Amino acid sequence: MNPQLDLLQAYPFERLRALLADVTPADLAVIDFSIGEPRHPAPGMVTEAIIEHLHGLAEYPKVQGEERLRRAIAAWATQRFALPAGFLDADRHVLPANGSREALFSIAQAVLPPCAEPKPLVLMPNPFYQIYEGAALLAGGQPYYLNCGPAGQPDFFAVDEAIWARTALLYINSPHNPTGAVIPAETLVWLVAKARQHGFVLAADECYSEIYGEGERPPGILEAAAGSGSLDRVLAFHSLSKRSSIPGARSGFVAGDAEILRAFLRYRTYMGPATPPFIQAGAIAAWQDEGHVQRTRAAYAAKFAAVLEILQPVLEVERPAGGFYLWPRVADGEAFARALYAGQNVRCLPGAYLARAAHGQHPGRDRVRLALVGTLEECVEGAQRIRRFLASHSF
Repeated sequence: MNPQLDLLQAYPFERLRALLADVTPADLAVIDFSIGEPRHPAPGMVTEAIIEHLHGLAEYPKVQGEERLRRAIAAWATQRFALPAGFLDADRHVLPANGSREALFSIAQAVLPPCAEPKPLVLMPNPFYQIYEGAALLAGGQPYYLNCGPAGQPDFFAVDEAIWARTALLYINSPHNPTGAVIPAETLVWLVAKARQHGFVLAADECYSEIYGEGERPPGILEAAAGSGSLDRVLAFHSLSKRSSIPGARSGFVAGDAEILRAFLRYRTYMGPATPPFIQAGAIAAWQDEGHVQRTRAAYAAKFAAVLEILQPVLEVERPAGGFYLWPRVADGEAFARALYAGQNVRCLPGAYLARAAHGQHPGRDRVRLALVGTLEECVEGAQRIRRFLASHSF
């Protein structure tokens, strides 16, 4: 077996199952805030497009994706990030993926130098999406954790130049999971310049970019790169799972540096993660429609407003700039999760499972993550149970 597999930590939801295994929950219907799986209905035009193209089962899909899909993605990204006409070429700068997760993982295998000593650094925010860490370890890199500060993002300007010089890959996440914090446009521009200065790949995980509050539209790495007229060293990763509430479709894309994508396509041709034609048809419909995304944002806004009205008087918690998570401070996240499950049959994820101890700190130990992915009624009921729970518990 690959010895690097022994370096992987248990996935957060495995750890949660183990944490709650010996807990008898309250005799109430479960409210599950633990997993970030959108439960809004799939857009009708996406479902219809998939059904209409089921005859595609008789065809091998193309790893590069259909031209119509690449053009739909390029058109969406150009409009969303106010890119100059022609800046994003559908044939050179866009590659469909089976969701952002698999592309974020496999890009490390494609760009990290094998068997290098010292090991190349893979920088990532802390807390972080665990795929970044696993990708770094299995590609032979060394994870380097950038602790998120009070604003919910790392202080990139404080990173030592010696660290940047050893960096092969930087993962950024904006809006951030779990804090919801957005990286400012000027910081993105600075990071693009830093990637080019030191020659590392900047991988921007922007899968939550379309879930934001009114007037809080997050900037993206593509528009930060556009100011220089080049996509050199820059990759943006997007997904329809959150934007269009279709996590089961496993559809997304990576866009950016043409040379990196040419090599990444070669790698993927061997790995074989081609999107089925009927899923590509659904993705085309999704990227070409903004109405359903606006309705999704409105639904999350309503849930945030209702839940925060209930929780803010009793819990240290704020509305995030983006995403659909709350990240309250609770002193001991694991103890809170066990007691809440026992007392109210509400599941949440301890923040410690999304972070690592680094540089003398553990930025997740005193937090829990609440995913507001259910219906408004479910989220309100869950918030009311948490408030009742806190009335008799101190956290």
